[in-house]
Amino acid sequence: MAKPAYVAVDWGTSSFRLWLIADDGSVLGESRGSEGMTVAAKTGFAEVLAAHLDKVSAPADLPVIACGMVGAKQGWVEAGYTDVPASLSSILTGAVSVPGQSRDIRILPGLAQRDKASPDVIRGEETQLLGALGAESTGAQAVCMPGTHSKWVHVQDGEVIGFSTFMTGELFDAITKHTILSHAVAGADQSPADNSAFKASVTAAFRQPAMATNLLFTARSGQLLHGVTPAAAQAKISGTLIGLEIAGALSDAANDTPIALVASGRLQTLYETAFKSLSLKFTTIDADTAVLRGLSAAAAASWSK
Repeated sequence: MAKPAYVAVDWGTSSFRLWLIADDGSVLGESRGSEGMTVAAKTGFAEVLAAHLDKVSAPADLPVIACGMVGAKQGWVEAGYTDVPASLSSILTGAVSVPGQSRDIRILPGLAQRDKASPDVIRGEETQLLGALGAESTGAQAVCMPGTHSKWVHVQDGEVIGFSTFMTGELFDAITKHTILSHAVAGADQSPADNSAFKASVTAAFRQPAMATNLLFTARSGQLLHGVTPAAAQAKISGTLIGLEIAGALSDAANDTPIALVASGRLQTLYETAFKSLSLKFTTIDADTAVLRGLSAAAAASWSK
């Protein structure tokens, strides 16, 4: 029978995910919650972690490997950043220990791009990246990790050579709630998604990114003049923002660069549809699977004998 070996934690700004991992790599238990960094900073990081450890009956001496915003300046312990360009394997070696704890708790660092022209940071997604590609990745790849702030990472022969953050999810929320376009999407959630409008908008924005704000406004003008439905207007806004993101992310990449999409659920469906509409070559890796693989590799590097 498999025995508990360590605990893996993905601790974001607003979410918490914990897995109890066995010595054979299987998942023995799982606990999720909404006690992200923002909540834990008020209630106590140690207390939040202890409550979830109790839920999976984790032994008292079991070590914990964590990634995400728990290692931010406002988190439990600042884990710092690994500067790019950097090898994927370097992510494994920079874990920071949390002092004053009865068990061994370590937090992985993020990635920093310190170029003054394009400064950027990643915290949490670096572990998904490691789990998606592995430390010995070969060739050129673009890795897309969509979310509130989508991350696109460019990797060459196991080395992170650069990355970009796109505020796609946050902009979609702001535009559909706090601009004139909020009227265009009123009631959209009561109707099925309009895939045709989404795909057409992805293509239009990808081909003409300089027209992005004009394309967004057509969600409203098209409704006033041509009866565009709220669902189609919502799809047009989403497709325009995602098409714009893809255009920017691939602007300096070779046309045949393969894309690894690290996602799940609704975002996986949206981005797969977008890539297919643009005839882009891609593979999909489940986001939970990727982060678990990355944390597993970090645990092995931290506690291997």
